[in-house]
Amino acid sequence: MNRRELRDDGSGWTRATLIRTAIAGGAVAAGGALMGGTRGGDAASQAAAQDADAEILNFFLLLEYVQDGFYREAAGNGQIDGELLTYAQTVSGQEGEHVAFLEKRLGPRARAKPKLDFGDATDSAERFRDTAIYLEEAAIAGYIGQGSNLTRETIREVATLISTEARQVAWVRDLHGVSPAPRAADPARDRDEIMAELREGGFIQ
Repeated sequence: MNRRELRDDGSGWTRATLIRTAIAGGAVAAGGALMGGTRGGDAASQAAAQDADAEILNFFLLLEYVQDGFYREAAGNGQIDGELLTYAQTVSGQEGEHVAFLEKRLGPRARAKPKLDFGDATDSAERFRDTAIYLEEAAIAGYIGQGSNLTRETIREVATLISTEARQVAWVRDLHGVSPAPRAADPARDRDEIMAELREGGFIQ
């Protein structure tokens, strides 16, 4: 099996299938899960809430590291041009700002940047578009899946990122010739599932 394929337990799902499914499935709606309440109480409960926030924010930071690295590579390797290059350059800058925001928010709790490997994902316009859609939709689904578990203050901060992620995937879907917003809302995805896909796809080592 090619190291770039993503398969689950023999069901025949490949990375290409997952990408096609992501394209068909539509951009994940930005607002739904970011509606959580406050965590309050004594010092112990507040410390536990801060620990939980840090764990979730580090998951978001991992997603942003992957996207930042992907767009930087695509914008710099000379394999895309025109509107796709404009997209990659623009989004690269935005994802870099997201990384900086989360690193600053986490401070010494920020996770280390993983080793990234995008293989042939940036070697052609078609592979770039497919992978960009997959990564963007996975990131938004991850934000929605974990957003409601954050404290109210942290949700307000994270909400400033999720709306931009939604616009990014709408932009690249439009460049791909598919509907920028095919559904009114999409379900969240499990954090461990997304991380497993990124590892199995070879994106993170």
